[in-house]
Amino acid sequence: MTTYDDRASLTDLTAVVERVRSSVEGVIEGKPEVVQLSLTVLLAEGHLLIEDVPGVGKTMLAKALARSIDCSVRRIQFTPDLLPSDITGVSIWDQQRRDFEFKPGAIFAQIVIGDEINRASPKTQSALLESMEERQVTIDGTSYELPSPFMVVATQNPVEMEGTYPLPEAQRDRFMARVSIGYPSPEAELQMLDIHGGVSPLDDLQPVAHAHEIVKLIDAVRGVHVADTVRRYAVDLVSATRNHPDLRLGASPRATLHLLRAAKASAALSGREFALPDDVQALAVTVLAHRLLPTAQAQLNRRTAEQVVQEILQRTAVPAAPQQGGFGLGRGTPAYPQQPPRRL
Repeated sequence: MTTYDDRASLTDLTAVVERVRSSVEGVIEGKPEVVQLSLTVLLAEGHLLIEDVPGVGKTMLAKALARSIDCSVRRIQFTPDLLPSDITGVSIWDQQRRDFEFKPGAIFAQIVIGDEINRASPKTQSALLESMEERQVTIDGTSYELPSPFMVVATQNPVEMEGTYPLPEAQRDRFMARVSIGYPSPEAELQMLDIHGGVSPLDDLQPVAHAHEIVKLIDAVRGVHVADTVRRYAVDLVSATRNHPDLRLGASPRATLHLLRAAKASAALSGREFALPDDVQALAVTVLAHRLLPTAQAQLNRRTAEQVVQEILQRTAVPAAPQQGGFGLGRGTPAYPQQPPRRL
């Protein structure tokens, strides 16, 4: 068990994250908010779904993040003929040993890149369910633990594209956040032509952080304090999605947990050892929207899940910081301290 003295300090966290951020932004130009969200999901022990049209750098972002960390990486190209055993592994009869031997699949890596995940059948997509939630794979009654840290970074094209299958609700709910990269600005696209025109920047990308450093940072994020009022605020936001007239499926309790974990990671990346309502607000759309199903009438009215979450944010009261204690660790902590604490 990790003790207080073994935890990474905020200074250590900031230094490691800045190295990884700079490495990824050297490949993905003009999208700092997307890179920030990717790092937030990594430190919150979540999984990231990148959804956008082809050619905007979805796979490039996933590869850049994976190569910036010195850990095991596997890439899975999801196709209609991909089998569940290709992902999880299979038991093969060994003639010499006269026993079954387990051959691990592509999921046995610390960072798994699932390219165009919605091009595989729902049966194949469901092979990820156990590993993404329980961080283990069960084959023939035997469970095999996955390495730590473990993160699935999946890309998908919009459902209206030809040859795609919509992700099942249970699959979407296991992704902590969904992000859309979008088209670059003209300046960023010009810079991309200069950088990517000759050789791919991925070829020269070297790891700038080790897996054990990421594990220590994840443990540090777990220690970020969340006040009861902030917890209640997150619960109120999620509960509102379950009663909204434009939604036929609201967010699950897992969504509440993911929102809280992401808020803690965001606070740590900001140099704070406690989460604020602002952290919850900033992540609510990316964490909640992809889990929601609008009603048929809402779809006819062109109401999106993102618009519903924004409406809920406007209607839900934001908790005010108490005069004593604030959202920090104790009664003597100011509501919004100017200097971050030294250690988590």
